[in-house]
Amino acid sequence: MGDAHVEEARVEVSAEPDAPLVVLARQAAAGDNEATTKLLRVLAPRLVRIVRAVVGAGHPDVDDATQHALIGFVQALPAYRGDCDPLAYGRVIAVRAAIAARKRARVLSSRREDGAETDAMPETGPTPGETAHAEQRKDLLRDLLAELPSEQAEALALRVVLGCSLEEVAERTGVPLNTVRSRVRLAKERLKARIEADAGLRDALEDRP
Repeated sequence: MGDAHVEEARVEVSAEPDAPLVVLARQAAAGDNEATTKLLRVLAPRLVRIVRAVVGAGHPDVDDATQHALIGFVQALPAYRGDCDPLAYGRVIAVRAAIAARKRARVLSSRREDGAETDAMPETGPTPGETAHAEQRKDLLRDLLAELPSEQAEALALRVVLGCSLEEVAERTGVPLNTVRSRVRLAKERLKARIEADAGLRDALEDRP
């Protein structure tokens, strides 16, 4: 479920209380517009990469999801207290925006399919070349992620797509570690059951030589 953007999305910034970005984020949280602009200049490219890693860089709603993530980050700044690095603070917002976009796309796709055929999601079967198949697999997995309850999808995306430890997921989502473990476990079980119940989906997700 990886992506070319994942390694860059893992980059952290210091959470030290006097770190420049933490100070800048605190100023932005206090309503300093200039500080907000400077903070976005640094963090926006990283938040964009996180959104693309979760929703898929080629997804038609990636720009919309990115906009929602950046707006959500700015709107959430007043609650920032400097107890985590600003990127970690924004990462959860970006993941939530990406998952929400993916869920909206699935709902719209289902509505279209009720009335007419659509080519929004390719059916199972061979794809032209290893690269195309790999992209199809990643897209299918992202769609499966969007089928999960939001809390489970968020935990799994942070853990698997962005490579956060369970402890990091707990810290950034503000829930106990055992809750994170349970959400990740339930998410994996749901995905496994979903894949095992659909022979066509299993075939589409199989690695091919």
